[in-house]
Amino acid sequence: MSTAISRREAMHRGLYGAAALLLADGLPVCSVSVRASNETPYGVTTNAKAKAVIQIWMWGGPAHLDTFDPKPDAGNDYTGPLNKPISTNVDGIVIGELLPLLAKQADKYSIIRSMTHGVNSHETASYIVQTGRMPGDKQVYPCVGAVVSLFKGYDAGYSGLIPPYIVLTDLQGRFSEAGFLGSRYKPFATGGDPARNPFVVEGVVAPGITEKRQQSRRDLLHNLNALEHAMKGDPQLAASEQCEKQAYDLILGDGAKVFDLAQEKDELREQYGRNTFGQSCLMARRLVERGVPYVTINYKGWDTHKQHFQMMRRKLPEMDRGMATLLQDLSDRGLLESTIVWWSGEFGRTPKVQWEPPWSGGRNHYGKVFSAVVAGGGFKGGRVVGASDARGEEVKERPVYPVDLIASMYELLGIDPEAKLPHPQGLTVGVLPSAADGISMGGRLKEIM
Repeated sequence: MSTAISRREAMHRGLYGAAALLLADGLPVCSVSVRASNETPYGVTTNAKAKAVIQIWMWGGPAHLDTFDPKPDAGNDYTGPLNKPISTNVDGIVIGELLPLLAKQADKYSIIRSMTHGVNSHETASYIVQTGRMPGDKQVYPCVGAVVSLFKGYDAGYSGLIPPYIVLTDLQGRFSEAGFLGSRYKPFATGGDPARNPFVVEGVVAPGITEKRQQSRRDLLHNLNALEHAMKGDPQLAASEQCEKQAYDLILGDGAKVFDLAQEKDELREQYGRNTFGQSCLMARRLVERGVPYVTINYKGWDTHKQHFQMMRRKLPEMDRGMATLLQDLSDRGLLESTIVWWSGEFGRTPKVQWEPPWSGGRNHYGKVFSAVVAGGGFKGGRVVGASDARGEEVKERPVYPVDLIASMYELLGIDPEAKLPHPQGLTVGVLPSAADGISMGGRLKEIM
């Protein structure tokens, strides 16, 4: 078989190869629309109260009894040493004793204490919580971030330099976030650590390479491209040129400045906490402030099978500081009313402490009942939805399933619940599952919307 290629094909391969060299692995090459001009955009929305979502993903599953659903009367086998919950600035709402700053912000968020799906596996539970779907029908459905990217991203007129779906800093890694929507709707994971200076964002900030050197590289590329003007009007060539322009605008222009936390006042950075989570919260605020519709903070460290309480004494104050400051900062800037903040893990932790070896004071996976927190974007603050029983082991009232919460967020984002998702095999797939799909549902969260 002949391996010869045409001059046109050689040029195209070379141009796309050059475009790939402009960006490090992982950064989307460009945002040029691939939809036909006569197609209706998927981003048709109605009655949107929210413009963006900041998802605080508690990777591994946080303990509901130690955070937003304390049970001080359950006894030491359930509370461990964390047996003194604190009052909040909303009468009747108490939360874990290691969250004093969030206690002062309770009027800004609502607690859902009856989340449930019954699954104790990380991978499956993560999939359910982030898609609202049960696995098993041979489809991999997109997560909330990918769906929002579809409806609020490039196909809906988003023109920001920053990709519309960002993860700080590493992908959750439990399943393919974009599902059958494909790579166009995958999140851009920044990598790096926003607590370090500089925040080395993959494909945007390169350690040891100055802006002048980046510009010199761009000039060299153009000098080597002898065919740059030979095929003006060629659509693939035009698309490649647009990719290059967007890449350099991101690397050398305002895009890179978004990731420069040195532009923030030191006092505010201290309030968030000089750690990866705190600075990720600040980074998330900067991103939604510039129009990015979906940001996930992948907050690791909550899979506490052993030494649970030692870990809580370190992690919860860190979470308290970063999340409380985020809520206050968004509110002060007038962004909270248009930004949903969603705090959740894939499940909770076993209410009864496992004192026996090898756990020696740990909590394992627990999907029967757990907590989630929502704020902003049309969600009311100062409310509690549902309840668990006296020991936090079962849902006592108002079960809330992941699809209920997701459907509520979609409604606030103005995503049509009757909309269809584009499927590569032409299958008819709704943006939300229905009871006919075998999904347990409790109904949307009208009491806090």
